[in-house]
Amino acid sequence: MNQARIWTVVNPTVGLPLLLGSVTVIAILVHLALVENTTWFSGYWNGAAKTAAAAPAVAPVAAPAKK
Repeated sequence: MNQARIWTVVNPTVGLPLLLGSVTVIAILVHLALVENTTWFSGYWNGAAKTAAAAPAVAPVAAPAKK
């Protein structure tokens, strides 16, 4: 581990909870941003059914050219 000497400055009983706590806070903020800024995510969490996929549009067949 190339950052092993950090524990001579910061006690592991303080540094590890701060590290893990900051990761947890970031994860919660990302999920909150998803819920607040999308229309589908809250429905997904509430178990909303998927909407039926639209049938693909069929291209009209061209009429044969007149001779």
